[in-house]
Amino acid sequence: MLNTVYKDVIINRERILSVLRGPKFEQILQKARENWVEFTPIKEEVTMAGIDSSFNNTKFQGIELWATTAVSIKSDGEVLVDLHDSGLGSDTDLSRIASKMEIDACEQTVDKVDLVLMDGSLHSQFMTRQSSLDALVVKTMKKRNNVIFIAKTSNTKKQFERLGSLAGDIFYYNHITKGPGFSKIFVEKKYGSDKIISSTFVRLSDSTPIIKLELLGNDHDENEIKSLLNKLYKTSVGGYPYALKLAHNNCKISDKELAKMVSLLGLSNEIGSREVLG
Repeated sequence: MLNTVYKDVIINRERILSVLRGPKFEQILQKARENWVEFTPIKEEVTMAGIDSSFNNTKFQGIELWATTAVSIKSDGEVLVDLHDSGLGSDTDLSRIASKMEIDACEQTVDKVDLVLMDGSLHSQFMTRQSSLDALVVKTMKKRNNVIFIAKTSNTKKQFERLGSLAGDIFYYNHITKGPGFSKIFVEKKYGSDKIISSTFVRLSDSTPIIKLELLGNDHDENEIKSLLNKLYKTSVGGYPYALKLAHNNCKISDKELAKMVSLLGLSNEIGSREVLG
C-alpha cells in the first residue's frame, strides 16, 4: 500500500506543491523582498546564556511518573542555573511547570550575563493566558531589557495574511534569499499594551536556516537588531546560537533516563511495570 502512496506522490508532486504557492505567490515574494534587510554580521564580544526546559512522563495503572528540568548555560559551557522537579501524580500540567522553571531560570540569569536567550516563542508564553506567569515574564524581561526569545521554527502567518498567504511567514523569507540579514520589525499588540511583541526573522550567515527573534515592547529599531545579530553571530554554529544548543542538550529528559527513575523508585517491581519499561 505504501508503495502505491509513494508512487502517487511522485506523479502528483507539482500539483501537491502548487497548494503552497497559491494564486498570489509571486506578489507575496515581492513583499518579502521589500521587507528583507541585507546585513552581514560582524563578531561582537558579549557574554550570553541560553535557557531551555524539558519534561517527560510515563503512565501506568492510572499513575503518572513525571520529571521536568530547566537549565541556564553560557556559551562556554558554564551552567548558571539547574532546576528540576519530579513526582507521581495524575494529569499533571507539565508544560506549565516547565514554563515556570524557564522563567525562574531567566530571572536568576539576567544579572549574570549581557544577553539571555530563551528557547521558543514569547507568543506561546502569552497564549496560555496564565496571568501570574505573564506578569513574571514581563517583569523579568523588563529588568535589564536583555532577554530575547529565539525560535528555530515558526508557524505564524501574520505578515502576509492580507495577501492570502497559505504557508507561514518564514516560508516566504526562505524563498527570497539565502544570504544573511533580517526582516523589518513586525509589531503585534493583541495581548495588550504591556505585552507587545516585536519580531524579526533573521539569518546569521550564508545558507543557514532562518530563525525568529521576539522582543518585548515596540521600542526597538533596526540598529538594535543589527547589534543583536553581531552578538549572536559571535558564538553561533550553523546559524544557531551555541548557548541554546547547549541548553537543549543539558536539559533533555530521555525515555531511557525516565526508565532509570522508574528503577530507582522501585516501580519496576510493581504489577504492571512492563507498561512503564516497554
